[in-house]
Amino acid sequence: MAPDRMARNHQASASPVAPCEELPAETTTAPPAALPISTCDTLILSDLHLGAEVSRAADAMHLIESVDFRQLILLGDIFHDLNFGRLTGAHWKFLSAIRKLSNPKRRRKVIWVEGNHDVGLSQLMSHLVGVPVYQRYVWEYGGKRHLAIHGHQFDRFVNRNVLLSRFFEWFYNNAQKFDSKQKSMSRWLDRLSTRWLRLSDKVAEGALQYAQEGRADRIFCGHTHESRTETRNGVEYFNTGAWMDQNATFIAVDLRGVHLHVYPNRVPGRVADRHPGKERVTLPARSADLVDPAGLPAHPFYESLRC
Repeated sequence: MAPDRMARNHQASASPVAPCEELPAETTTAPPAALPISTCDTLILSDLHLGAEVSRAADAMHLIESVDFRQLILLGDIFHDLNFGRLTGAHWKFLSAIRKLSNPKRRRKVIWVEGNHDVGLSQLMSHLVGVPVYQRYVWEYGGKRHLAIHGHQFDRFVNRNVLLSRFFEWFYNNAQKFDSKQKSMSRWLDRLSTRWLRLSDKVAEGALQYAQEGRADRIFCGHTHESRTETRNGVEYFNTGAWMDQNATFIAVDLRGVHLHVYPNRVPGRVADRHPGKERVTLPARSADLVDPAGLPAHPFYESLRC
């Protein structure tokens, strides 16, 4: 495929913020919404799920092209699955924008952290868009040690119930075929599964423990599709949320701290990528040597881990 085709305890933000049918992005005629920030050191977003009908790829592209940053971290589940035939024009354009940003002449660092939906695509995407792919990414900034990991490694239900997870995946995918245009039933199923499994709580708990054992000051995850911040024993946890619904969220890191922002809702009259539903099917997660039945292993320090 030619490169030129690649065209969310605390739900509020950590800082005050001002507060999609299938059409190609080029049919969007209304001006983009005003963003809550213009510059930061590190920009983090996750769970874009390119290939899913509800991916807000055009909005995500607007974000990464409008904010002046030094480092961009794509925190997993950038793809929905291995079926590239589901990618729309807006999805290819987002990938093209990532490839352009990875050009050394831009002097910007682009990092891809593997999510459970990305498994099997890491090496391909590393070559296709020219960015390194990590299972775990660690960096130092402002005197603090930061750790980025997608978060499926802390989702024990998925790791221990592979067959059941695959059944839910099949049921959810088929339910969407009979859902309304607004995908109301699909969105309800998504919220129900998250609350029933207490997924947001479990990922936060596992991540905080994992960061403390690895002597990280801050840990960033995705996976749950719910933005969240929490601090425990001096360790700060942040979840980036997702780009699958009207409340798309992202994180900006600068010398003032970590800021969780909500992407502005679509401008009236603006044509979106797809319909405003939400799609999240949790695929069986690869443990990446991070989780075992006895719990998380202790390490003196964590370092970045390439795929």
